[in-house]
Amino acid sequence: MIDNCSKPELLPVDKAVTNIIEAIKQQPISLKIESITLDQAVNRILATDILSKLDVPPTDNAAMDGYAYIHANLDSSDTLSQVGTAFAGNAYESDIHDGECIRIMTGAPIPKGADTVIMQEETKRLDNNKIQFLKTKPIGNNVRKAGESIQSGSIVLHKGTRLTPGKIGLLASLGEVNIQVYKQIKIGVLATGDELAYAGEPLSSGQIYESNRMAIITLLQQFGANVIDYGIVKDDLTSISQTMLQADKECDVVISSGGVSVGDADYVKDVLNNIGQVGFWKVAIKPGKPFAFGKLSNSWFCGLPGNPVSSFVTCQLLVLPLICELQNEITTQREPITAIALKDIRKKVGRKDYQRGVYYVTEAGQIQVEPNGPQGSGIMTSVANANCYIVLDIQQGSVQKGETVRILPFEFTYH
Repeated sequence: MIDNCSKPELLPVDKAVTNIIEAIKQQPISLKIESITLDQAVNRILATDILSKLDVPPTDNAAMDGYAYIHANLDSSDTLSQVGTAFAGNAYESDIHDGECIRIMTGAPIPKGADTVIMQEETKRLDNNKIQFLKTKPIGNNVRKAGESIQSGSIVLHKGTRLTPGKIGLLASLGEVNIQVYKQIKIGVLATGDELAYAGEPLSSGQIYESNRMAIITLLQQFGANVIDYGIVKDDLTSISQTMLQADKECDVVISSGGVSVGDADYVKDVLNNIGQVGFWKVAIKPGKPFAFGKLSNSWFCGLPGNPVSSFVTCQLLVLPLICELQNEITTQREPITAIALKDIRKKVGRKDYQRGVYYVTEAGQIQVEPNGPQGSGIMTSVANANCYIVLDIQQGSVQKGETVRILPFEFTYH
């Protein structure tokens, strides 16, 4: 059960994430399992361990184009007779005997009797199919042993793993066709605000195009969620309540943007108090202080700020960990890395600041970073043209050019 927080205390970011995860662990949702094919599997979460049904590689094979031979034969001579050729997919079926070698291509099985492979460039072809070995190699050179990559029966991917293209390629290499994954959680998304208009509509006086939903929806879809779009909802208690009640019946998570601050028309927190429970609202994060988290009858609720940058940043940093937990996903927290500030960075003490920046790696390997222009919470170009967050802690003040800062590259997040 979540405690109702009537006081808008600023909650540290890490504590906010911890509170979200702990709340979900107390009331987890029951995820169904379904069987899908690999071409449907990107960004899905494995519901079972995957065990290899075969050794990889399946047989000893050549790591280089060259010649396979018996290592001990070169103790008495540097020249052997070529008796055949082996290709990947077309093995040399006879045994190798003393004084013999075969021409072998990368990936071709090592014939019985042979134990070493020398690169073609380290040999010289003589008359009468004689091959002179110009260098001495250790036994087992350029031989990939059966099962050295993956052994039959071993776990290759654990339950809870997110299936990226690389992992899907791995499963394909093992001959997997159908896999068991958790069914996608359903996430409802809505935006509130009388000033908002849909893209393509003419703007009335005082209106702006609504953009938060599209950024949030595509971020969630990229993350592998099944998203239901509830559109733009007007700023009144009845409309917001009706939409949230409908979304609560149909979804596992409901996400709104706007209406969680302290303005006269900010109704979302009031609605949440009426039909659910508020876990907390207001986080010590910049941008995005007015972030609400709570529980409805059937679903979890996240109320994002109305400003587009604040909405995007809080969805990425506070909502995605919630979704990972709901999906039973194995996650590994990526720690920020250090970089040298190329410009002065303004910062006030009091909130953890995630400024949008651009980082570079110099030829000498030094990581450098600079803010990506103006950092206002309504300036979406600061996100669109950045490749990292510059992470400035709560008690940290302004940074001078040349000082060390911590950055969180977008590839470390689910950007």
